[in-house]
Amino acid sequence: MTVAGLVLAAGAGRRYGMPKALVEHDGRLLVQRAAATLREAGCDHVLVVLGAAADEVLTRAPDLPATVINPDWASGMGSSLRTGLATLETTDATAAVVLLVDMPGVTAEAVRRVTAHATPGALVMGGYGDRRGHPVLLGREHWAGVAATAGGDRGARDYLRTRKVLIVNVGDVADDEDLDVPGNLSAAGDH
Repeated sequence: MTVAGLVLAAGAGRRYGMPKALVEHDGRLLVQRAAATLREAGCDHVLVVLGAAADEVLTRAPDLPATVINPDWASGMGSSLRTGLATLETTDATAAVVLLVDMPGVTAEAVRRVTAHATPGALVMGGYGDRRGHPVLLGREHWAGVAATAGGDRGARDYLRTRKVLIVNVGDVADDEDLDVPGNLSAAGDH
């Protein structure tokens, strides 16, 4: 099975006060960290979806793998997910594992646990106790359905709520706290 990694990093970070792709954490930009996590986890292709401040992100992070600019980034995460999945259609990927740029506590080990279940028909989410979260794996057979329902800042949420999803425990090797405001960054630690 060929698994693509997809980093959603296009938002303006209104609550944070700047695009989260440009936030530094442990000496790297969050966007670099997310892409590196997917590479370390063994993803065959890694794609980063950019939008707000894309030129600055590309200048400050020239080591990013493949990138695509979402021209409709301001409409929310759903459009970035659609853009990423449409771009990945040109690859031989069996499934795509999705990471959000503002979750530095998601580790390569968490991604590996989720991608171990990759098939074209798979829907897999990381489990944190009684919560479902990232990483999220979308088998290729679901990409069109996810794209059709992804809107605003909801991403694949509505699609996943209506399907059988395998939950894989990753809470012992990762955390799914998202960095909505600058104070969250100091609490986010490495695992």
